[in-house]
Amino acid sequence: MSTMKLPESVQTAFQLRWAAVAPREKAMLLAAAGLVGLALLWWIFISPAIAVLRSADVQHRALDTQLQAMKGMQAQAQSLQSRPKVSYDDASRMLSTLVKKNLGTQAQVTTSGERATVTMKAVSPEALVAWLAQVRVDARALPIETRLTRNTTDTKSGWDGVVVLILPAR
Repeated sequence: MSTMKLPESVQTAFQLRWAAVAPREKAMLLAAAGLVGLALLWWIFISPAIAVLRSADVQHRALDTQLQAMKGMQAQAQSLQSRPKVSYDDASRMLSTLVKKNLGTQAQVTTSGERATVTMKAVSPEALVAWLAQVRVDARALPIETRLTRNTTDTKSGWDGVVVLILPAR
């Protein structure tokens, strides 16, 4: 690696000028250069490190929270995996039961092969969330397509639309 050198004439001019400066001025110039060097050292190296240390505790708590959430999801996934398989017929019956129980007359189920289509009208958000959670766990049906719109024109406001679910294979 080569170092950059100033031309001889510039070096000589600098040396002559430096020699002409009074000792007191030399001391002040060196002190000012040292102060600038310390300021640069602070801004480039020390201040960012201190900022990282200050935010480390908050980041550590956030990561702990994420880790606990992930462990909860892992436990839930393992619980679902350990459950016995559900047959297609049982899943289809369970889906129909859950639609009647949670959504009532506001929804209808049609089944075609491994797909079940649930058409709903004015279903409350709470009922929809509870139904989706139960369908996933009890009937082992997974939503693969949703087309829902918020209905506020009827006397009963809620969600209208279609949810397509895939049932366990036959």
